[in-house]
Amino acid sequence: MQLTHLDEKERPKMVDVSNKPQTQRTAVASGIITVSKEAFEMVGQQKSKKGPVLQTAIIAAIMGAKKTSELIPMCHPLALSCVSCEVEERASENSFKLIVTAKLNGQTGVEMEALSGVSIGLLTIYDMLKAVDKSMVISQICLEKKSGGKSGEYIR
Repeated sequence: MQLTHLDEKERPKMVDVSNKPQTQRTAVASGIITVSKEAFEMVGQQKSKKGPVLQTAIIAAIMGAKKTSELIPMCHPLALSCVSCEVEERASENSFKLIVTAKLNGQTGVEMEALSGVSIGLLTIYDMLKAVDKSMVISQICLEKKSGGKSGEYIR
């Protein structure tokens, strides 16, 4: 299989999607941040000195998805039609699972936008809680599912 971001001389390139048909494309990605009990409770009680942690992380996730082409060199700038976020609070693990869905009608997929959104959202939680807990762990960032395009549907 040939990597699509290399030309015939193995030089980096952005994939040419100009001849691909536009289709409805959706990607869902998720990741987890595990924090100390103290940090978890602080978020639940909204006592972080930096403000509302989860709401800020959601805004950061949306911004991260929108800025993907500026962060990942070979990503196309995309006109996203929707970025939505959900946070699952997992008290038994002192963790938060962030789920980001990105959508568009276009010629290329939105997997990287969903994954970037998750990464930036989780990093924002880390940033907002690092004064209380430096032992936080970000893990399990992955593509949960995607649809649209030539490769069709993928479900983890």
